[in-house]
Amino acid sequence: MSEPAAKPRLVLIDGSGYIFRAFFALPPMTRPDGTPVNAVFGFANMLFRFLLDRPDDDIIVVFDASRKSFRSDLYEAYKANRAEPPPELVPQFALVREAARAFDLPAVEVEGFEADDLIASYSKAGRAAGHDVLVVSSDKDLMQLVGDGIAMWDPMKSKEIGREEVIEKFGVGPELVRDVLALAGDTSDNVPGVPGIGVKTAAQLVLEYGSLEGLLANLDKIKQPKRRQTLQDNVEKARLSYELVGLAFEAPLPISFEETGRKELDGAKLRAFCEANGLRSLQARIEQVVAPVPANPGIETDPAALERPTFETVREMAVLEAIVAKAYEVGYLAIDTETNSLNVGRADLVGVCLAVEAGHGYYVPLAHVDDFGQPVQGQLPLEAVIAALKPVLEDASVQKIGHNVKYELGILSRYGIMMGPTDCTMLLSYVLDGASHGHGMDELAALHLGYQTIPFSAVCGKGVAQITFDRAPIEKASDYAAEDAEVTLRLWQALKPRLIEQRMTTVYETLERPLAALLARLEVTGIKVDKARLHALSSDFTARMAELEIKAHKLAGRVFSLGSPKQLGEVLFDEMGLQSAAGGANRKTKTGAYATGADILEELAASGHELPQVLLDWRQLQKLTRTYTDALIEEVGPKTGRVHTSFSMAATATGRLSSNDPNLQNIPVRTEEGRKIRGAFIAEAGFELLSADYSQIELRVLAHMADIQALKEAFSQDIDIHAVTAAQMFKREVQDVGADLRRSAKMINYGIIYGIGAFGLAQRLGIAQAEARAYIEAYFAQYPGIRDYMERAKAEAREQGYVATLYGRRCYTPDILSKLPARRSYAERAAINAPIQGTAADIMKRAMLKVARALETEGSKTRMLLQVHDELVFEVPTDELHAASALIRREMESAADLSVRLTVDIGHGLTWNDAH
Repeated sequence: MSEPAAKPRLVLIDGSGYIFRAFFALPPMTRPDGTPVNAVFGFANMLFRFLLDRPDDDIIVVFDASRKSFRSDLYEAYKANRAEPPPELVPQFALVREAARAFDLPAVEVEGFEADDLIASYSKAGRAAGHDVLVVSSDKDLMQLVGDGIAMWDPMKSKEIGREEVIEKFGVGPELVRDVLALAGDTSDNVPGVPGIGVKTAAQLVLEYGSLEGLLANLDKIKQPKRRQTLQDNVEKARLSYELVGLAFEAPLPISFEETGRKELDGAKLRAFCEANGLRSLQARIEQVVAPVPANPGIETDPAALERPTFETVREMAVLEAIVAKAYEVGYLAIDTETNSLNVGRADLVGVCLAVEAGHGYYVPLAHVDDFGQPVQGQLPLEAVIAALKPVLEDASVQKIGHNVKYELGILSRYGIMMGPTDCTMLLSYVLDGASHGHGMDELAALHLGYQTIPFSAVCGKGVAQITFDRAPIEKASDYAAEDAEVTLRLWQALKPRLIEQRMTTVYETLERPLAALLARLEVTGIKVDKARLHALSSDFTARMAELEIKAHKLAGRVFSLGSPKQLGEVLFDEMGLQSAAGGANRKTKTGAYATGADILEELAASGHELPQVLLDWRQLQKLTRTYTDALIEEVGPKTGRVHTSFSMAATATGRLSSNDPNLQNIPVRTEEGRKIRGAFIAEAGFELLSADYSQIELRVLAHMADIQALKEAFSQDIDIHAVTAAQMFKREVQDVGADLRRSAKMINYGIIYGIGAFGLAQRLGIAQAEARAYIEAYFAQYPGIRDYMERAKAEAREQGYVATLYGRRCYTPDILSKLPARRSYAERAAINAPIQGTAADIMKRAMLKVARALETEGSKTRMLLQVHDELVFEVPTDELHAASALIRREMESAADLSVRLTVDIGHGLTWNDAH
């Protein structure tokens, strides 16, 4: 007797959770009628990817029916702190449901229950019916489900969440996540928890006593008196939280498992959906795998257009030598590297991908291993391949082409290859199209070539089962790898000619292309960090937070959650009777709760109230601990003792670089605690860190671009620009300008760059809108050229669809003609700001390149380490400090030819903080 066939896996997609994350992760997009569709685009792409990757699975998409659920009856304040969704997201709620229907997937929702409850109930029923279950969500509450045939998949990070990942996040297994959440609470859902108990402490307590109830039954055994008392005072709050974070496993199931069977994708239905929502790149990818539906009946698709390239595994040196010879003949070579890590400092070369003609790609495997870590037979020797490639990769007569070539430059430099000259298809796309779309290879291949690339998961799997590329069988890895180089070559052939057509050659050739090699060096070098100092800071910040929490409770006269805006508003305004807005009515959010943002607390603290300042101090310490001290410790390279950030070159609309993994650009510098964190970044022995920071560069650019003579003269004479502005606006002598007037002028000086209005200025200065409006009018009356510049920028954006920096970089404003006032207003502010911020970013890039060339010419041992907003950080030998300082200042101050002089502030010391 044959065994019964295994039932298909049941995939439950958290549609409501995903749309919020997609909305905030993706840049603005609109369909032809102006309706926002960025979250729809992300959601539909995710669905399509899942359908391709899991052809045998049954899929259900689950949504929240409304913001109210049975939990609201248990606790009125549940999720009451959440703001209304952004107006640009609201119309997309219905569209994501249309997306599910276009893919013929069941979409379910039940009034009174959250999507989490439906997912829990379907998971339970699915397991009972013999299905394995995959929950597609990054919601921490759903991690309670992991185990016994139920796994999770984070669609934003493309990462599987199993038991080990749950333990890593919560310190306990899935079966105790509910207990930990009940103690720690959840500020995002306004679940109270127990004040002062974080996830780490909650996990320790739950593990020690077995469960929440086990803990509550043994409170007399808690050794710390304060902790014991806090727990005793909040027993009911903990039990309430336990009910709130628990999942309902008996929610109604709107459709049966018999109705979830997979259907063939309907090409006509999907085309109609994509065309209606302007999703051209998605449509192109769909039509690669779904029978294409001609736009006009009777016109057949050219079969040749759908042919895939051919790929070859190189196992003989003669073949590699022939490829190299062909590269010399044609004058170009597309190259990609395959490695076992995305971190340049830790990655080892696994193989090299090459292409010299469209339609054919090659993969040279070098370091693939079997399940026992032993080298696989049939690979060329690494040393021989490096020796064969080094001459052509370093030859200036052969153009090398890569996608995110910065990574290839960094990897190959570790093997002694200083590759050049290079072209980068990611940067070509970025220069040409800005933030109009993403610049990943997969997206560009679909957009420009109508080609669906092989997903990485098809070779290496996903989640906890994912393997590194060196363990992938060569037979599976070869097509994926060779495709990278072949697609890169075709993208280069499609994009490079557009530089001349669109007059963007200068931006690419003088800024982006040469900067890639410089940034690769910065990433490989890294910056040294004192881990012991970071550990000490984490302990100090945590202890001070506990002290501040106790102090806040004493000032309030009762215990409350410092992380709950609702409770905070009640304490400050209902119970203590404080008044914000200069004695006027206290502001409330759309949910009816009091506004308790930093601006409100700062205003109250400035009025002499002690509790708001305590709360501000507590919030700052919480952020510093979570975002910096704890996180940075994990990022220190075990071999180098240095942090190796990655600079994103194609992530912003204005050309600014961004830093990630870790982000070193957002470490605060204006607070004592923030400066302590910078003090953990240190120089090597015999060196010092040097900081070179442009002074007020965006205001100087504004003075030049708007041709404001008074501002130019102030800058030329090194006069306090904010005092000058205040004096001219308010008819005072500069020496008579007080702190308040200078503050107002400074706020306007910088606010104008971002298109600030009367409402925004009134909020920042704590004054009435009428007074703020009068300030702005006085400013424009004093500097009419600024208003002229603003109107000119908006007009250019409306006419061209973009504005440009002084160096020709285009910053696109797709919503400038939107019928939605909020989107149009945002685009207008961007049109005003982008040329200024973008020009400042271009000047910084020019400065980096000038300084690097000058240091190399001088034979200096000074190393550039970081670019942080308007600042460059260097590691300088102590005996070079004087010479290096003079060189860096000279090159940075001469990086632009403006009608306003650029100035650079320089400092140095053993730590980054000392250098400020």
